[in-house]
Amino acid sequence: MNMKKYIRDIQDFPKEGISFKDITPLLLDPIARKECLNLLVAPLRTMGITKVVGVESRGFFMGTLIAQELNVGFVPVRKPNKLPYDTLAASYALEYGTDTLEIHTDAIQQGDRVLIHDDVLATGGTAKAVCELVEKLGGTIVQCNFIMELDFLNGRSKLGDTAIFSLFHY
Repeated sequence: MNMKKYIRDIQDFPKEGISFKDITPLLLDPIARKECLNLLVAPLRTMGITKVVGVESRGFFMGTLIAQELNVGFVPVRKPNKLPYDTLAASYALEYGTDTLEIHTDAIQQGDRVLIHDDVLATGGTAKAVCELVEKLGGTIVQCNFIMELDFLNGRSKLGDTAIFSLFHY
């Protein structure tokens, strides 16, 4: 199945000059969504993952499903002031500005083997910030996992030696 046909480009969103990759068509199609999930999960089953971290907000969709398939906990990483308990924060740059993400301080335990999932790897700033949060809490990052990667932005370079899996590339 060609997953790329379920991703549409939205020009000039969220600001002029950005071509936003919209996963809504993928989410709307149950067969494509299930195939995407299967492709994301298949290489993970033997990695000993204990937690899946999903990045707000589009990382939540497949992230929770991946956690369910692996029978492990799901950890949301969110924008500031969205999590109700004690949090740890990291700021980062994105292709169109800066932002901050937070994680509950009790979400990752020392020795947890963590998969970080988001829909897209772009500049790498978001993924790097999430990696920093997980490591500060004592987790070991097994892999960063994405539906798609925008190769021309070279986000992979910000993640150092971290294992990266992307279903497809632009």
